Amino acid sequence: MDRRFFLEAATVASASSLLTSRQLLAELAPTNGDDIWDLHCHFSGVVGETPADRVEKIVEYADRMAIHRLIFFMGWPWSTAPKPDEFRRQNDQVLDALSKWGHRIFGFAYLNGHHPEESLAEIERCVAEGPMIGVKLWVARKCSEEALDPIIKRCGELQAAIYQHTWLKTQGNGPGESTPMDLAILAARHPNVPIICGHTGGDWTRGIRAVRAAKNVSIGIGGSEPTAGFVEMAVRELGAERVIYGSDAGGRSFSSQLAKVYGAEISEAGRRQILGGNLRRMLTPILRSKGVNV
Repeated sequence: MDRRFFLEAATVASASSLLTSRQLLAELAPTNGDDIWDLHCHFSGVVGETPADRVEKIVEYADRMAIHRLIFFMGWPWSTAPKPDEFRRQNDQVLDALSKWGHRIFGFAYLNGHHPEESLAEIERCVAEGPMIGVKLWVARKCSEEALDPIIKRCGELQAAIYQHTWLKTQGNGPGESTPMDLAILAARHPNVPIICGHTGGDWTRGIRAVRAAKNVSIGIGGSEPTAGFVEMAVRELGAERVIYGSDAGGRSFSSQLAKVYGAEISEAGRRQILGGNLRRMLTPILRSKGVNV
């Protein structure tokens, strides 16, 4: 399905008042046979006393969009610079959700680069010896700093995914908040370790170019407005094999983030890579090591 088909279908649906855009996407995804894996989910945006309760509601919404697998990281309440006891507590929330929803969701361990030793211990607990398959680094410490190297090295040894938040704020980033340029510096020190550039820096026109030469870096397209041209530029500059769909649910809706891909003028093969194939390929080695059949 290309953008013209998508827009024509959406126009007809709007005119007839038979389908909302959300329902349209839900109808189209199963028809296309897309195996959708969502890179980026949180426990926010829904109510529930336990992590498993919240996942149940999010999975209900995901089912409407025909999303097969979802990755969760970070618990609640959020902490931008968590101490070790706090990121362990948040990871315990993800582990709790995995205990009930492991057939539908995966988990990444939340770490803080200001506590490298404790972060390494958490990788051992949650990834090496536990069910998690990757790590999330947020805004505590810039990823360009060499202090993060032991974390990246250990993830590479385990073939664990690395999701690094990046942003390019017009008024300047926070003191520990990474940019895609920071990520390119990190990736150059670890050229054989796959890394995901979260949000593509927000300002995706600059973010895409910043990581273009770093062949071990893929971009996550979730968590921003569904702007026309984003996915097309990413495919043109990086290749579809380096672009990964994610939503940033519940801060963003599944439908708005899927629209970035379904509304893009790209090939069917590229669409399927972005919606699930690339992430599945990246995660297959660690999943197989844990006995998960993908």
